[in-house]
Amino acid sequence: MAIRVAHIITRCIAGAGGVAVRGAVSLDPDEYTGTLITGSGGPLLDVARSHGLEVLVVPTLVSPISPRNDAMALATLTKILRQREIEIVHTHSAKAGALGRVAAHRAGASRIVHTLHGFPFHEFQPRATRSLYVEIERRLSHITDMFLATGTAVAVEAIRRGIARPEQIRTIGPAVEARCVQLSPATRMRARQILGLPADAEVIGTVGRLDFQKAPEVLIEALARMRRPAVLVWAGDGPLMDQARRQVARMRLGDRVLLLGNRTDVPDILPAFEVFAMSSRYEGLPCVIVEAQACGIPVVATAVNAVPDVVVPGESGLLVPPGRADLLASAMDFALDNPHSAASWAQTARTRLGSRYSASTLGAVLSEVYRPGDLESRFEPLPVSRLEST
Repeated sequence: MAIRVAHIITRCIAGAGGVAVRGAVSLDPDEYTGTLITGSGGPLLDVARSHGLEVLVVPTLVSPISPRNDAMALATLTKILRQREIEIVHTHSAKAGALGRVAAHRAGASRIVHTLHGFPFHEFQPRATRSLYVEIERRLSHITDMFLATGTAVAVEAIRRGIARPEQIRTIGPAVEARCVQLSPATRMRARQILGLPADAEVIGTVGRLDFQKAPEVLIEALARMRRPAVLVWAGDGPLMDQARRQVARMRLGDRVLLLGNRTDVPDILPAFEVFAMSSRYEGLPCVIVEAQACGIPVVATAVNAVPDVVVPGESGLLVPPGRADLLASAMDFALDNPHSAASWAQTARTRLGSRYSASTLGAVLSEVYRPGDLESRFEPLPVSRLEST
């Protein structure tokens, strides 16, 4: 009989959602039967259904802290896991990771796995808030059998802060979109036609939510500081969209910035970019950077969390400190000024990627983690009441 697995994520969108879905659908259906549980989602839910996964939407599973919604979501998740007699629970993201693991513990799941795409705590929070989140993660580790970390720095941080034991965590490469449009003069021309851009434009591009984490105001300011009259293309939506539009208007960059909103054709438009840029304050390991590198596009990004796993300074891209629009502008100018160096970074990056970031590789890792063999040892569980008291 196939093993019953539940994959739980707060929002089944973007990088984390893609990793969750691509990992779930890569498992052998003869060995595993999957249920995807999410608070919200988009096209990825249809992808999951098309591969035979049961998809359940729990509207009370939301990202912001909401005591009423959180209590209702916890009860619903526990009920679902019990009714379906789920044996393995695999959680993603901070909120689903917390509620999902407590629900799995209550429902008596035989194995609980959590993927760390990053952390709910970061240096831009007040110290008290950061400390509280760290303590919650430490307590949740007592009911977690195995952690998967999307990047070396994420795994190191989890070990350093006592969130996971050394033998309890495994570093993985996030599975990226299998369909990759390779960069060529023809694909660049086609991508720019899709976006309505001139063939000879200098294009800086990025993909991601317009929110605090991604720091869109920094990338827009960096564009204004550049010596070269590049065009910035941002694919993605988010709570800072209106703020970004006002900033563009205030800085009189309207003819140099395209805010596209959400797109379903990101692989098709990536070749339009001469440089892929990322201004994030914090990250795990963004799938879209790997996708850009697989396409053959040089990357300039902020030196945060696990980004240096794939962007090695001066070898496979350039890194700048977060929040430094001046340095980000200089790095993007350098990439455009030195196309041969930029092409070399892109080639080095593609060579280093290999098969590490494929869905099949992630599927093989999940099978090992779900059938742990000699990794059956667990922490002594904390009472659920103590977990919830945090």
